[in-house]
Amino acid sequence: MKEALLYQKLDEKMVQCNLCAHRCVIHPGKSGICKVRENIGGKLYTKVYGRAIAQHIDPVEKKPLYHFHPGSKAYSFATPGCNFHCRFCQNWDISQVTSKSILEMGQKITPGQIVSNAKYTGCTSIAYTYTEPTIFFEYGFDVAVMAHKEGLKNIYVSNGYMTYEMLEMIGPYLDAANIDLKAFRDETYRRIIGGRLQPILDNLKKIKEMGVWLEVTSLIIPGINDDPEEIRDMANFVAEELGTDVPWHISRFFPAWKMKEVPATPLKTLQLAEATGFEAGLKYVYIGNVASNREATRCPTCGKVLINRMGFGILKNKIHNGRCPNCGTEISGVELG
Repeated sequence: MKEALLYQKLDEKMVQCNLCAHRCVIHPGKSGICKVRENIGGKLYTKVYGRAIAQHIDPVEKKPLYHFHPGSKAYSFATPGCNFHCRFCQNWDISQVTSKSILEMGQKITPGQIVSNAKYTGCTSIAYTYTEPTIFFEYGFDVAVMAHKEGLKNIYVSNGYMTYEMLEMIGPYLDAANIDLKAFRDETYRRIIGGRLQPILDNLKKIKEMGVWLEVTSLIIPGINDDPEEIRDMANFVAEELGTDVPWHISRFFPAWKMKEVPATPLKTLQLAEATGFEAGLKYVYIGNVASNREATRCPTCGKVLINRMGFGILKNKIHNGRCPNCGTEISGVELG
C-alpha cells in the first residue's frame, strides 16, 4: 500500500479524503465509499497502487473522444474501485469492490512500465478509464507525470466527481477528458448513482476553464433520464455553460448489473436527444452504441462529412489543417488532421 495524497488528519486518528466530492471522513480501520482507500492508524492509504485490473490498447474513439487526435491509439488501464455505485454499471465486476479478492486481481505493473508499454505499442496517449481514475489518483498521477516527460498525452474518462484540489494537481498533465453527465436531476444521482449532480456540473466547467479538451457522454436510460425536458436541460447546459464546440455523445443503454430488467434505449429516443442537442446549438452531437451513420463528424457550417467512422474505426478523414476542405470552417478539436 502507498500513503494517499490529498487527505487531512482529524482528531481521534480519523482522516478526511479530499480526492472526490464525497470527502469521506474515515475512522481507523475503515475504508471510504470507494473501498480502496483505508485509514490505518490515522494515515490514509491507497490499496490499488501499482496493480492494474485492466490494460488494453484502444482507439481513442472508444473513450469516446472524436475530436482529439482521431485515429490514434490510447494505452488504457484501470485499477479496481469506483466512488459511484451506478445500478446500470457496464463494468461493475471491476468497478465495485464487493470482496477483498477483487483488490488482488490483475497485474502488478509500475508507472514506468505502463509508460514504456504505451510507447512500445505505438500509443500516443494513456487513458485512465474503465473504472474511475479519481480513486486510483496516486497511481495515475505518477504515470501521468512520466508520460508527459516522454511526450505522451493523458486522457481521463471519468464520472466527474472529483474535487477542485485534485483537478488542480492533475491539471498540468491532463490533455483531454470525457466526462459522464449521467442525468440532470439530483434525485437520480442520489437514488441510482450514489452522488450529487452539482459537483459534476461545477467540475465540467472547471475542466473546460483549465484548457483541457473536453467531450461529454450521456447514457440515455429508459425511465431514468429519457424525459424530453431532462434531455433538453442536459443539452442546454453543455451548450450554454461549456460551449457549443464541446462534443456531446449520446449513448444507448443496454441491460446491465442491477438494471437488467430495463429495456435497451429505443432508437427514436436517441434520435430525439440528437435533435435536441442540435436545437440547443451544439455543433457536434453523436449517437453511440448503435450501428448507424450518426458517428460521422460533419462540418457544422456546410454539413459535409469530414470524418467517416465505422464503429471505433476511421474510414476516411478529410479535415485539412483543422478546417473543412469544402467551406473552410475551423473544426473544433486537437490535431484533427
